[in-house]
Amino acid sequence: MAEFEKFLFKYIDFPKQDRIDTYMAHGGYEAFRTAVMSMTPEEVTDVVIKSGLRGRGGAGFPAGRKWSFLPKGTNKPVYLCVNADESEPGTFKDRELMEREPHMVIEGSLIAAYAIKSSIAFVYIRGEFAYGARQLRKAIEEARAKGFIGRNILGKGINIEIIVHRGGGAYICGEETALLTSLEGGMGYPRVKPPFPAVAGLYDCPTIINNVETLANLPHIINRGAQWFASIGTPKSTGSKIFSLSGHVNRPGNFELPMGIPLRELLYEHGGGIRDDHNLKAVIPGGSSVPVLTADKIDVHMDFESLAEAGTMLGSAGVIVMDETTCIVKAALNLTQFYQHESCGQCTPCRQGTYWMLAILHRIEHGQGTREDLDTLLDICDNIEGNTICPLGDAAVPPVRSTIRQFREEYEYHIVNKKCLPGTAAPRFG
Repeated sequence: MAEFEKFLFKYIDFPKQDRIDTYMAHGGYEAFRTAVMSMTPEEVTDVVIKSGLRGRGGAGFPAGRKWSFLPKGTNKPVYLCVNADESEPGTFKDRELMEREPHMVIEGSLIAAYAIKSSIAFVYIRGEFAYGARQLRKAIEEARAKGFIGRNILGKGINIEIIVHRGGGAYICGEETALLTSLEGGMGYPRVKPPFPAVAGLYDCPTIINNVETLANLPHIINRGAQWFASIGTPKSTGSKIFSLSGHVNRPGNFELPMGIPLRELLYEHGGGIRDDHNLKAVIPGGSSVPVLTADKIDVHMDFESLAEAGTMLGSAGVIVMDETTCIVKAALNLTQFYQHESCGQCTPCRQGTYWMLAILHRIEHGQGTREDLDTLLDICDNIEGNTICPLGDAAVPPVRSTIRQFREEYEYHIVNKKCLPGTAAPRFG
């Protein structure tokens, strides 16, 4: 842990770290130089595989293995797409990386592009991230002026261009195939898989899609080695992770910590405890689309395997904290309203299911619910889950299903007494 803290201290919060001269003064672009000058693309991929780096966007698939799925000898161009469409409620890590460390994101993208032999990388950034897009574009031009982007990079005959594309602000475009459809100029509708993007992605060409945080890890893996990265975290969830902590805590923010830290430590040591000395009621550990944990379950470790065993997921590690004053029914209603609004409407179970869940939750919250409504909600969840093209339908289920299972008595209180539990109200996190 001490070695990891020294590493963190070296790389974060330098003044003007978003400028290339500052970034290079602290070792920036040395990893890309090392990769291009002394490693083959296959060797870079092998290092990433050995590091155990898993995708940081939510799915947790091993990054290097994903690269290895690219078909050989197709004579088609290979594309890299950087998924910067961070829209998961409770998650704000990629935004800070792009705004404060744009060159780390750019260097990681260049390393990945080199490894997969791609000459064009597209950064698909959430439309609302206007400042982040400006930061990335400025960083790209600075890197181009230094010879890291463009033609014949470092005199090695390598050509890589990076293009920033702002999306229209649709949550669905964070799903990788919807991102590709949008990037091609179409409506952001997800695609049926297979074929997977690695085989037939952007413009029907082999495509790798990686999350911003995933790519930001690459310079450090190349500089310090696969064994160093694998020594942090747990054997199956290696490295560090940025945890986006929000809600009823004294010190919200982004915290980069080793994978596998206890959730209790994150909340009470790094987050400073529950706001206003209230009692903890519930935690959503991985962004709004994962099942909620009750206060007695926070000794779980924050890694992919431990959270799965606890019945939830790490997801994007957007940790949303709710204290005893939170109305759980209203919280579920708020989240369901988001998913109903963001559904692309392509799949009937998602389009209709989220609409009916929202209508029933609204009825319960406003004193018009019945006991049968709870079984109906769970039945709707069963009909949505696993029956849609993309995971948005599955993502809409946990806020409803897990809160009913964990806090059924609170739902029943709403139904019987036609009001919130005493001392609770709509969640206010500001």
